[in-house]
Amino acid sequence: MKQKTLFIVSAIVLLLAFVAAAVFYSGQKEKAANELAETNRAALIRMHSPTEGNPNAPVVIVEFFDPACETCSAFYPRVKKLMAAHPDKIRLVLRYAPFHKGSDKVVAVLEAARKQGKFWPALEALFSSQRDWAANHTAQVGKVWKHLDGLGLNMEQMAFDITAPEIDKLIAQDLEDAHTLNVTMTPEYFVNGKPLPSFGYEQLTELVGQALAESVR
Repeated sequence: MKQKTLFIVSAIVLLLAFVAAAVFYSGQKEKAANELAETNRAALIRMHSPTEGNPNAPVVIVEFFDPACETCSAFYPRVKKLMAAHPDKIRLVLRYAPFHKGSDKVVAVLEAARKQGKFWPALEALFSSQRDWAANHTAQVGKVWKHLDGLGLNMEQMAFDITAPEIDKLIAQDLEDAHTLNVTMTPEYFVNGKPLPSFGYEQLTELVGQALAESVR
């Protein structure tokens, strides 16, 4: 009987120790994520970064993307849906990480469209037509232009603006920040400065949910 009691007590002690260790680990992980977020804050958002949504939104999603990235194209409407589900609560900030061959030229097209106030329509047009101009993971900028028809863009001005030297500087800054933040693939997301614990839409929605909950405390 004593042995049975001793066994039960030992089991309870081990269980409590396990729970305590799990809570401690979780707390340490959260602390590390917060410290990383603070350290990375300066590299997350730049003045030139395209943004959409309420500028005072409590939750900010920073996404490093490549216009020729298939996963970026697939995730874009899902992120927009997530924003629509929480009106004025989420702001999206885009950063360039043109890892695919030729993607930097497409970034230049997007920046030229931005000068005419058409960045977001141009981005959506290129994402929806990506299979045509980004075959075999290589961006072919010559095939991009036809997909911008109907957006009301001044194509002659676009052809001039894509050569602007500041675009190269902008891309270089984003790539430098991507390196600082250990971004090696796209898309990569940060929610209020915190990186995803692992890649996936479920992980993104969970991190956004946590940030939304924290914003109303």
